[in-house]
Amino acid sequence: MTSEVAYTRTCRLALERAVRTLLAEIGDIPIGTPGQFPYGWRKAAKGRTVWRLLEEAISQNLEARAASLGIYDFVPADSEVGVYDFAFRFADTGTIYVNVKSAVAGGRTNKDDISKGDKLLNFFSTTSACTLFIVTIELQFLSSPLRIRLSNCYVVPVSWLPDIYVNPSNNGNLQSSKYKDFSSAIPRSQAEFITLLRVEWANAVAKRNRKRSS
Repeated sequence: MTSEVAYTRTCRLALERAVRTLLAEIGDIPIGTPGQFPYGWRKAAKGRTVWRLLEEAISQNLEARAASLGIYDFVPADSEVGVYDFAFRFADTGTIYVNVKSAVAGGRTNKDDISKGDKLLNFFSTTSACTLFIVTIELQFLSSPLRIRLSNCYVVPVSWLPDIYVNPSNNGNLQSSKYKDFSSAIPRSQAEFITLLRVEWANAVAKRNRKRSS
């Protein structure tokens, strides 16, 4: 386990460095002009409003700048509903899988969806030596002109999330409130994570079945 944990740490640090470099190179992303949005962001200043554009910007720029970032074999996911958005490797690593999320700077800490529990189980069970990370991009919504600033990033291994909970009432999604907090991460092997996730998935299925039969 020690070597696996050390390897995950190495991958995480390399991924974080690459994403931070990328965010600085991308800069602010313009959205519109004052004439197009005369009243500014209003209720649109939310992460979920722009998350798909964010994901595409990160993915495309990582692919386009792969050589300068030391990235090899970049492959976007072939599905929008899978457990990762793209995969690649560094010169000294195996394949790294990345799930991009967004968070509004200064926003509340919530228990948010990570991915569907059954899909995660299948992914970790069938992908050898896989390393899956959540990369959360912090957003600032700026005005005059309207633009989004990608101000920070947080990189946490999914298998190290401290609060593993599968919500039976929300399509069986694994949820966590700590996906931006690496300081609270619990170093685990993939096998340990799969064991914990299987228990949570079984509990969620049992709760859902009891609710349907009551």
